[in-house]
Amino acid sequence: MKIITDERCAGYSRFSHPERPLRILATLELLRNQTELTIEWTEPDQVSDAQILRAHSAEHLARLNEPVDFDADTPFYENITSFARASVAAALTALAAVRAGENVFSLMRPPGHHATRDRAMGFCYLNNVAIAVLEAAATGAKQVAVFDFDVHHGNGTEAILLNRPGTAFFSIHLFPCYPGTGGENVGTNCFNYPVAPGLPRQDYRAALARALGDLKKFRPDLVAVSAGFDAYVRDPLVPGMLVVDDFYWLGQSLRALGVPLFSLLEGGYSRDLPELIFAYLKGVEGK
Repeated sequence: MKIITDERCAGYSRFSHPERPLRILATLELLRNQTELTIEWTEPDQVSDAQILRAHSAEHLARLNEPVDFDADTPFYENITSFARASVAAALTALAAVRAGENVFSLMRPPGHHATRDRAMGFCYLNNVAIAVLEAAATGAKQVAVFDFDVHHGNGTEAILLNRPGTAFFSIHLFPCYPGTGGENVGTNCFNYPVAPGLPRQDYRAALARALGDLKKFRPDLVAVSAGFDAYVRDPLVPGMLVVDDFYWLGQSLRALGVPLFSLLEGGYSRDLPELIFAYLKGVEGK
């Protein structure tokens, strides 16, 4: 297992904001001290403006440098452009690693799947997974899918990939819930599996299984996973339903597709996040 990370991504924070440095630092501590997985650690490479501008407007990229909060959930931080670019670079490094035949996970912040072409929102500034998918498509991939199991709909990824040939987006999430999108399929390639808050855990698992089945029918040659762990039953932001074993099952199920895949950290805000990520990685590795 290869993990792309850079501890410098813990270098920004705001008091009481749930997207905090400990998400990365506590996970690093657990993964460095465990003995079940053999991990190769790698730092992100670089990302060019041209790669970012496949998914975002030049105006949005310039806006990231303006010292004004983007919304109530998405503050401006000093050097946030550098942090966001490093997270994108990690996604591209993960893409290169999976193409070299490795299992890979990007353990970085900020997350990305809410960022639209023109807007930072939902703790996200640049859309890491969409940029990586468009890079893959531009460099030879014929069928690229995004599988997004974050509890919140990946509205930014959907908007960027909408109706793009050779790409597909599959999202399983609570609805209605932030950001208020994802109640139905849109376009020709964006497939949503909304789960009502309060439904039993087995219903959430069933939605995940349906999405996995449809993903398999798409016959992708590459899968990018938006790995959000906030559907967990003890996540502080939403009334989630899943338990640790469900994330292990998700990793196993994605591995069973037999398709090269790389995973990028999205949400997940409980103190148990390191254990959830570890369970997922063990599933992906077949441990």
